Amino acid sequence: MISELKIVQDSPMLIRVVPFVAFLILTMGQGKFGETSPYWFYLVKTLAGAGLIWWMRPFVREMRWKVDWEAVGVGIAVFAVWVGLDPLYPKMGSSTTTWNPFTAFPDSPALAWLFVSCRILGSTLIVPGLEEVFYRSFVYRYIENQNFESVPFNRFQKFPFILTALIFGFAHNEWLAGILCGFAYQWLMIRKNGIGHAMTAHAVTNLLLGIWVVWKQQWNFW
Repeated sequence: MISELKIVQDSPMLIRVVPFVAFLILTMGQGKFGETSPYWFYLVKTLAGAGLIWWMRPFVREMRWKVDWEAVGVGIAVFAVWVGLDPLYPKMGSSTTTWNPFTAFPDSPALAWLFVSCRILGSTLIVPGLEEVFYRSFVYRYIENQNFESVPFNRFQKFPFILTALIFGFAHNEWLAGILCGFAYQWLMIRKNGIGHAMTAHAVTNLLLGIWVVWKQQWNFW
């Protein structure tokens, strides 16, 4: 096991891909083990994601939060687009299930609030790091050159820019908002020459979306 971890740590590609894939596998397990499993799986996934970020952080130098008003502004704008576009286009997937812990645990509001808090914290603090490292640091640059570390973050290339946003977008049920979201975060990465500001924008979007879901009871976004 230790030797396998060493191989991942020593590979610039694997250290960016393996944590994301592990997180994705846990995501796919949500809902597969009973009606309440999506909530417990999200809790486990969030804790595992925090561990993965702690483990990979020393080896991925660009995974550092960068905060300024531009990043915050992009995050707010993406949130507005995500919510505003929602009724205007068909979504991917046909699932009618809704992630609402208050209906899943009607007799335990404290447990429901635990899962709500976990969802907001996970999507705000864990998801941005893992996704931005995978999509922006790795995929965007790898499409341009398999020696992706030689590609500067501030280099704009049309084909990688479009393809990465498409991949990112179609990984979400809200595919159109996801594509536009990908464009915005990639633009920020290029403008700021790194993924730190994109991580912040991504976190702001997810935080606002989580607050919106709970405030407006629009659980369909989760």
